[in-house]
Amino acid sequence: MGELDVDPSAADKRRTLWIVLWLNVAIAAGFFATGYVADSNALFANGVDNSSDAIVYALSLLAFTRSRQWKRGAARFSGVALLIFAGGVIVDAVRRFLQGSEPGGITMMGMAAIAGGVNLLSLHLLSRLKDKDVNLRAATTFSFNDFVSNGGVLLAGIVVMLTGTNWPDLIVGVAVAGIALYGGIEILRDAHMDVHDEEGTVHGSKQA
Repeated sequence: MGELDVDPSAADKRRTLWIVLWLNVAIAAGFFATGYVADSNALFANGVDNSSDAIVYALSLLAFTRSRQWKRGAARFSGVALLIFAGGVIVDAVRRFLQGSEPGGITMMGMAAIAGGVNLLSLHLLSRLKDKDVNLRAATTFSFNDFVSNGGVLLAGIVVMLTGTNWPDLIVGVAVAGIALYGGIEILRDAHMDVHDEEGTVHGSKQA
Protein backbone atom coordinates (compact mmCIF):
# COMPACT_ATOMS: atom_id res chain seq x y z
CA MET A 1 0.00 0.00 0.00
CA GLY A 2 1.18 3.57 -0.71
CA GLU A 3 1.70 6.07 2.06
CA LEU A 4 -1.23 8.36 2.83
CA ASP A 5 -0.50 12.05 3.41
CA VAL A 6 -2.97 12.61 6.24
CA ASP A 7 -2.97 15.89 8.16
CA PRO A 8 -4.59 15.26 11.57
CA SER A 9 -5.49 18.94 11.80
CA ALA A 10 -6.96 19.13 8.28
CA ALA A 11 -10.56 19.05 9.51
CA ASP A 12 -9.88 21.92 11.92
CA LYS A 13 -8.20 23.96 9.18
CA ARG A 14 -11.04 23.33 6.75
CA ARG A 15 -13.65 24.25 9.37
CA THR A 16 -11.80 27.48 10.22
CA LEU A 17 -11.58 28.45 6.54
CA TRP A 18 -15.32 27.90 6.12
CA ILE A 19 -16.01 30.15 9.11
CA VAL A 20 -13.78 33.00 7.94
CA LEU A 21 -15.16 32.60 4.39
CA TRP A 22 -18.74 33.24 5.50
CA LEU A 23 -17.68 35.97 7.91
CA ASN A 24 -16.03 37.78 4.99
CA VAL A 25 -19.10 37.33 2.78
CA ALA A 26 -21.26 38.88 5.51
CA ILE A 27 -18.83 41.76 6.09
CA ALA A 28 -18.51 42.46 2.37
CA ALA A 29 -22.29 42.68 2.02
CA GLY A 30 -22.39 45.07 4.98
CA PHE A 31 -19.63 47.24 3.52
CA PHE A 32 -21.30 47.49 0.11
CA ALA A 33 -24.68 48.36 1.64
CA THR A 34 -23.29 50.99 4.01
CA GLY A 35 -20.86 52.26 1.37
CA TYR A 36 -23.80 52.99 -0.92
CA VAL A 37 -25.85 54.62 1.83
CA ALA A 38 -22.89 56.63 3.19
CA ASP A 39 -21.40 57.50 -0.23
CA SER A 40 -18.03 56.25 1.06
CA ASN A 41 -15.01 55.18 -0.96
CA ALA A 42 -13.39 53.71 2.16
CA LEU A 43 -16.40 51.47 2.87
CA PHE A 44 -16.59 50.46 -0.78
CA ALA A 45 -12.86 49.66 -0.74
CA ASN A 46 -13.26 47.42 2.27
CA GLY A 47 -16.26 45.72 0.65
CA VAL A 48 -14.24 44.85 -2.45
CA ASP A 49 -11.35 43.77 -0.21
CA ASN A 50 -13.50 41.39 1.82
CA SER A 51 -15.10 40.05 -1.37
CA SER A 52 -11.66 39.22 -2.76
CA ASP A 53 -10.80 37.62 0.59
CA ALA A 54 -13.89 35.40 0.37
CA ILE A 55 -12.87 34.28 -3.13
CA VAL A 56 -9.40 33.49 -1.83
CA TYR A 57 -10.77 31.44 1.08
CA ALA A 58 -12.96 29.50 -1.35
CA LEU A 59 -9.90 28.78 -3.50
CA SER A 60 -8.00 27.74 -0.38
CA LEU A 61 -10.72 25.22 0.45
CA LEU A 62 -10.54 23.84 -3.10
CA ALA A 63 -6.75 23.65 -2.82
CA PHE A 64 -6.84 21.89 0.53
CA THR A 65 -6.53 18.33 -0.73
CA ARG A 66 -4.55 19.19 -3.83
CA SER A 67 -0.85 19.31 -4.55
CA ARG A 68 1.53 21.91 -3.20
CA GLN A 69 1.92 23.28 -6.73
CA TRP A 70 -1.87 23.73 -7.05
CA LYS A 71 -1.90 25.56 -3.71
CA ARG A 72 0.80 27.94 -4.95
CA GLY A 73 -1.30 28.61 -8.03
CA ALA A 74 -4.29 29.50 -5.85
CA ALA A 75 -2.12 31.77 -3.74
CA ARG A 76 -0.76 33.51 -6.84
CA PHE A 77 -4.32 34.11 -8.03
CA SER A 78 -5.04 35.62 -4.62
CA GLY A 79 -2.09 37.96 -4.87
CA VAL A 80 -2.99 39.12 -8.38
CA ALA A 81 -6.63 39.64 -7.31
CA LEU A 82 -5.47 41.96 -4.55
CA LEU A 83 -3.35 43.98 -6.99
CA ILE A 84 -6.34 44.38 -9.33
CA PHE A 85 -8.57 45.34 -6.41
CA ALA A 86 -6.10 48.05 -5.37
CA GLY A 87 -6.19 49.58 -8.83
CA GLY A 88 -10.00 49.62 -8.89
CA VAL A 89 -10.24 51.38 -5.54
CA ILE A 90 -7.78 54.07 -6.62
CA VAL A 91 -9.78 54.70 -9.79
CA ASP A 92 -12.96 55.05 -7.72
CA ALA A 93 -11.21 57.47 -5.33
CA VAL A 94 -10.11 59.65 -8.26
CA ARG A 95 -13.67 59.64 -9.59
CA ARG A 96 -15.07 60.75 -6.24
CA PHE A 97 -12.38 63.42 -5.94
CA LEU A 98 -13.29 64.88 -9.33
CA GLN A 99 -17.08 64.52 -9.04
CA GLY A 100 -17.39 65.10 -5.31
CA SER A 101 -18.96 62.96 -2.58
CA GLU A 102 -20.63 63.37 0.82
CA PRO A 103 -19.59 60.43 3.01
CA GLY A 104 -21.51 59.75 6.21
CA GLY A 105 -19.10 59.70 9.15
CA ILE A 106 -21.41 57.98 11.66
CA THR A 107 -22.21 55.13 9.26
CA MET A 108 -18.50 54.71 8.51
CA MET A 109 -17.66 54.49 12.19
CA GLY A 110 -20.41 51.99 12.97
CA MET A 111 -19.57 49.62 10.12
CA ALA A 112 -15.83 49.85 10.81
CA ALA A 113 -16.37 48.92 14.47
CA ILE A 114 -18.49 45.88 13.56
CA ALA A 115 -16.06 44.72 10.88
CA GLY A 116 -13.10 45.22 13.21
CA GLY A 117 -14.62 42.86 15.75
CA VAL A 118 -15.36 40.24 13.10
CA ASN A 119 -11.87 40.45 11.62
CA LEU A 120 -10.34 40.17 15.08
CA LEU A 121 -12.33 36.96 15.53
CA SER A 122 -11.05 35.68 12.17
CA LEU A 123 -7.46 36.43 13.19
CA HIS A 124 -7.96 34.58 16.46
CA LEU A 125 -9.33 31.51 14.69
CA LEU A 126 -6.52 31.48 12.12
CA SER A 127 -3.80 32.04 14.75
CA ARG A 128 -4.82 28.80 16.48
CA LEU A 129 -3.89 26.74 13.42
CA LYS A 130 -0.47 25.10 13.20
CA ASP A 131 1.66 24.23 10.17
CA LYS A 132 -0.06 26.72 7.86
CA ASP A 133 0.45 26.21 4.13
CA VAL A 134 0.85 29.11 1.68
CA ASN A 135 -2.92 29.61 1.40
CA LEU A 136 -3.53 29.69 5.15
CA ARG A 137 -0.69 32.19 5.51
CA ALA A 138 -2.40 34.27 2.82
CA ALA A 139 -5.68 34.08 4.75
CA THR A 140 -3.92 35.36 7.88
CA THR A 141 -2.40 38.22 5.88
CA PHE A 142 -5.83 39.18 4.56
CA SER A 143 -7.46 39.20 7.98
CA PHE A 144 -4.67 41.32 9.48
CA ASN A 145 -4.86 43.78 6.58
CA ASP A 146 -8.63 44.00 7.00
CA PHE A 147 -8.32 44.72 10.72
CA VAL A 148 -5.84 47.55 10.07
CA SER A 149 -8.12 48.93 7.34
CA ASN A 150 -11.08 48.94 9.71
CA GLY A 151 -9.13 51.14 12.11
CA GLY A 152 -8.43 53.56 9.30
CA VAL A 153 -12.11 53.73 8.33
CA LEU A 154 -13.04 54.40 11.96
CA LEU A 155 -10.61 57.33 12.16
CA ALA A 156 -11.76 58.64 8.79
CA GLY A 157 -15.37 58.54 9.96
CA ILE A 158 -14.48 60.67 12.97
CA VAL A 159 -12.67 63.28 10.85
CA VAL A 160 -15.44 63.31 8.24
CA MET A 161 -18.02 63.91 10.96
CA LEU A 162 -15.97 66.74 12.49
CA THR A 163 -14.97 68.50 9.25
CA GLY A 164 -17.83 67.71 6.85
CA THR A 165 -15.30 67.03 4.06
CA ASN A 166 -14.70 63.93 1.91
CA TRP A 167 -10.90 63.90 1.82
CA PRO A 168 -10.45 61.64 4.91
CA ASP A 169 -12.69 59.04 3.26
CA LEU A 170 -10.71 59.20 0.02
CA ILE A 171 -7.35 59.05 1.80
CA VAL A 172 -8.36 55.95 3.76
CA GLY A 173 -9.78 54.32 0.62
CA VAL A 174 -6.47 54.79 -1.16
CA ALA A 175 -4.61 53.63 1.98
CA VAL A 176 -6.68 50.43 2.00
CA ALA A 177 -5.67 49.97 -1.62
CA GLY A 178 -2.04 50.45 -0.58
CA ILE A 179 -2.36 47.82 2.14
CA ALA A 180 -3.89 45.45 -0.39
CA LEU A 181 -1.07 46.19 -2.80
CA TYR A 182 1.52 45.32 -0.15
CA GLY A 183 -0.41 42.20 0.88
CA GLY A 184 -0.65 41.02 -2.71
CA ILE A 185 3.07 41.44 -3.22
CA GLU A 186 3.79 39.57 0.02
CA ILE A 187 1.54 36.67 -1.00
CA LEU A 188 3.20 36.41 -4.42
CA ARG A 189 6.61 36.51 -2.74
CA ASP A 190 5.56 33.81 -0.27
CA ALA A 191 4.37 31.61 -3.13
CA HIS A 192 7.68 32.16 -4.92
CA MET A 193 9.66 31.25 -1.81
CA ASP A 194 7.51 28.15 -1.32
CA VAL A 195 8.86 26.85 -4.64
CA HIS A 196 12.41 27.06 -3.28
CA ASP A 197 11.34 25.45 0.01
CA GLU A 198 9.81 22.51 -1.86
CA GLU A 199 12.86 22.14 -4.11
CA GLY A 200 15.08 22.11 -1.02
CA THR A 201 12.89 19.41 0.55
CA VAL A 202 12.93 17.31 -2.61
CA HIS A 203 16.68 17.65 -3.06
CA GLY A 204 17.26 16.84 0.58
CA SER A 205 15.10 13.71 0.30
CA LYS A 206 17.01 12.54 -2.77
CA GLN A 207 20.35 13.04 -1.03
CA ALA A 208 19.13 11.15 1.99
